Amino acid sequence: MTTPWFPNTELWPVQHPDRLQLYTMATPNGLKVSIALEEMGIPYEAHLVNILENTQFDPDYLKLSPNGKIPTILDPNGPAGEPITLMETGAILLYLAEKSGKLMPADPRQAWVVKQWLFMQVAHIGPMFGQFGHFYKFAKGKTSDEYAVTRFTNEAKRLLKVLDDRLATTSWLAGEEYTIADVATFPWVACLSFYDGLEAVEFDTFGHVKAWLERCEVRPATQRGRQVGLIGS
Repeated sequence: MTTPWFPNTELWPVQHPDRLQLYTMATPNGLKVSIALEEMGIPYEAHLVNILENTQFDPDYLKLSPNGKIPTILDPNGPAGEPITLMETGAILLYLAEKSGKLMPADPRQAWVVKQWLFMQVAHIGPMFGQFGHFYKFAKGKTSDEYAVTRFTNEAKRLLKVLDDRLATTSWLAGEEYTIADVATFPWVACLSFYDGLEAVEFDTFGHVKAWLERCEVRPATQRGRQVGLIGS
C-alpha cells in the first residue's frame, strides 16, 4: 500500500504509518477521541498538537484540519482502503463507531437515539460549558460585565438538568448501553471541575449526572485515553 501523506515529520514524526494517526491534546474534545479509540481497540499513533503554543495553526496541520482545531485523525486504511482525514469530533466518533462496530447499537432506532445525544453534546454542552469556563475562570478580572458569566452559568445548569432528568431513567445517555454519546459528553462534564465551577453550577444537586460521571471515569479505557495528548508526553 502506498504510504499516505503525513504532515511535518519534524513536528509529528510517524513511527507506524500503517496505523490510524491521531493529532490531539488532552482537552475535553481531544479526550473524546483518544478514549473512544481505547474503548474500540483500534491501533493508533498519537501526536501532541500543543494548542497553548498555537501549533494548531501550523500550515501543515491546517492541511489536515482547515479549522485549526484539535483533534484530527488520519486513517491510512479508510473507506475502500484509501486514506482519509477527518476533523470535528462528532464526525470522527461516528466514523470510528462504524469502522469498529463498537459503541453504537446495531438497531437503527437505537442508533438514532445515540446520534441525537451526540449532536446535543456537539451543539450545546461543549460550546456552552466551554463559554462558561472561559468567562468564569479565564476572563475573571478582565471585565466588569457579569452578563456573560451569568448567562453561561445559567445555561450550564440548564443543560445539567437535561442530562440529570435523562439519567434518572437510564444508565447511559442513549439507553442501557455505553456509547459514543457518553464518550463525547462526559469529558465536558468532568471539565467543570477544571474550571473551578462545580459550586457555581450547583453540581452536587445533579445526583444522576454525578453517578453517571463516576461510571464513565472508572472505565479502564478512560484511564488509558486520559494519558494521551498530555503536555510532555
